[in-house]
Amino acid sequence: MFKKLLIANRGEIACRVIKTAKKMGITTVAIYSDADKNALHVEMADEAIHIGPPPANQSYIVIDKVMEAVKASGAEAVHPGYGFLSENSKFATALQEAGVAFVGPPVGAIESMGDKITSKKIAQEANVSTVPGYMGLIEDADDAVKISNQVGYPVMIKASAGGGGKGMRIAWNDAEAREGFQSSKNEAANSFGDDRIFIEKFITQPRHIEIQVLCDTHGNGIYLGERECSIQRRQQKVVEEAPSPFLDEATRKAMGEQAVALAQAVGYASAGTVEFIVDGAKNFYFLEMNTRLQVEHPVTELITGVDLVEQMIRVANGEPLSITQDDVTLTGWAIENRLYAEDPYRGFLPSIGRLTRYRPPVEQAAGPMLENDKWMGDAKPAEVAVRNDTGVYEGGEISMYYDPMIAKLCTWATTREAAIEAMRVALDTFEVEGIGHNLPFLSAVMDHPIFIAGEMTTAFIEEQYPDGFNGVDLPEGDLRRIAAASAAMNRVAEIRRARISGTLDNHERHVGEAWNVALQGLSFDVVIAADQGGSTVTFEDGTALRVSGKWTPGDPLANMSVDGAPLVMKVGKVSGGFRIRARGADIKVHVRTPRQAELARKMPEKIAPDTSKLLLCPMPGLIVKIDVEEGDEVQEGQALCTVEAMKMENILRAEKKGTVSKINAAAGDSLAVDDVIMEFE
Repeated sequence: MFKKLLIANRGEIACRVIKTAKKMGITTVAIYSDADKNALHVEMADEAIHIGPPPANQSYIVIDKVMEAVKASGAEAVHPGYGFLSENSKFATALQEAGVAFVGPPVGAIESMGDKITSKKIAQEANVSTVPGYMGLIEDADDAVKISNQVGYPVMIKASAGGGGKGMRIAWNDAEAREGFQSSKNEAANSFGDDRIFIEKFITQPRHIEIQVLCDTHGNGIYLGERECSIQRRQQKVVEEAPSPFLDEATRKAMGEQAVALAQAVGYASAGTVEFIVDGAKNFYFLEMNTRLQVEHPVTELITGVDLVEQMIRVANGEPLSITQDDVTLTGWAIENRLYAEDPYRGFLPSIGRLTRYRPPVEQAAGPMLENDKWMGDAKPAEVAVRNDTGVYEGGEISMYYDPMIAKLCTWATTREAAIEAMRVALDTFEVEGIGHNLPFLSAVMDHPIFIAGEMTTAFIEEQYPDGFNGVDLPEGDLRRIAAASAAMNRVAEIRRARISGTLDNHERHVGEAWNVALQGLSFDVVIAADQGGSTVTFEDGTALRVSGKWTPGDPLANMSVDGAPLVMKVGKVSGGFRIRARGADIKVHVRTPRQAELARKMPEKIAPDTSKLLLCPMPGLIVKIDVEEGDEVQEGQALCTVEAMKMENILRAEKKGTVSKINAAAGDSLAVDDVIMEFE
């Protein structure tokens, strides 16, 4: 076995690989840019080597710099993680020439299957059903428009060397094809150092289901079930689960056998993923093969008990697979939610800054992963498993230079329903402060009827949130539970204030029993009767809820019980009450005396400032270009400028007809959130 392994990556995947390598007794080496000198993967590794400035195209994807680090470290093998150089055949070749093992497939397999154009041709030759499209290279925007018309709109414009949603655009007409071609080309060049683009038919109402394959250098190949990845935003996966709630055993077997056959046709050896689009009749079409470890691999590990990183290392060491297809059993259900540093209330735009608070839920083990690999050590098995793969820590910085994903929260249980409920609690327990993040949106998805029924498609987010995500309006039953808990918590806070002021013992201040709780447009008059076991909160209609739990004023998390059902809430202080975040809702809860409530109803509402004549920067980022000049008349939907952040280009458009009166930024400027880019008459 290798004695020293270098991880040519960063963030949570580098941390993930380090964990398995250490379990195997392998010394680990991290690489880092200036922006990552204090990163978690650097701290976890046994050794760390600096490789350059923050931009990935000056550090992490510069083959010569990574090879220098490999040579300096004396590493015998390199694991590339995903993204960056993971599917770069030149990097794999450089390692091969240096006598260093690449923990991934052979160069030939990377070249044939890692390239999406070539892989489609091979799939067609192998009689694998593929999505219609143009497999050749596209010269320019005019060529892209011509080909798009031949294929038929809508089309998907994709980077040949891409992945993770980078360099991908959907076009519904000529204008979008022209614009999408250039943006995809730019993103592909910046992210992968390869700007080749191809076009294929975009299938509406599809499901995105992928097969995990594992092959060795001795001719053995198996599949480890499927993953459902249909909930996506901008072609980037957000929620994944294994197995799929849609497939039957016959379809699973057919897809798995086809995936393995395709992999073996190109001499594949390592872990890899064959992605399919599946329609409502369970017809499946080959999309592409990712010749690397997938972001969502933990859900497969949780239902099979197979450590995929360990298997990759053993295959790279020349060992045959220790398991056969008959050994693969899918047990229970696993769900993964990707925690992104992005603001769901601003169209999911990237957010950067310092993590002033970062407290993931406590991890616990259960299921096949505990039985086979004991990934939680000697932890006692539980009815559910909670796993959080992360690459950040409290006090750390979220940089604008890299992908916005900061953690992958996974739950496992014996049934899909139990896994979803475990995820709901885990999301409510996850504390993140200091940056915009998508935890509220993830909670909303877990409670959405379409997801609960397992009937989602890749159009889920666009169809269910056509105007963007504006938070969650909880039903009255949930609001009553929060109101009762808030009233009980307020009583605890009032008693504490009275004791601190020294008035309670002198009976100069009495903590009342009658209160008004106002939240999300509703107002409840309640009466609290407290005892040693908790409080009974009675509403004016006679409904009574029993509240118990341990919460101390100042605690950011309240683990409460309302009528015997758990209620986990993130708690912040606001004037006259609390800021409560639970189940995707962000609510101001005001708890007042009846007299205070009467006076509050007479207060005028605060009017928000008028920004309708300003184009504000929606995220911290770099101005790539300005498309208009002062004095130009612009139409609704017209492109005004392009802002790049976290490797993605974002085109800002005019919301209505107007005239540009002033431009405050230029190409190359770095802007903060809400900086004024331009003004209108």
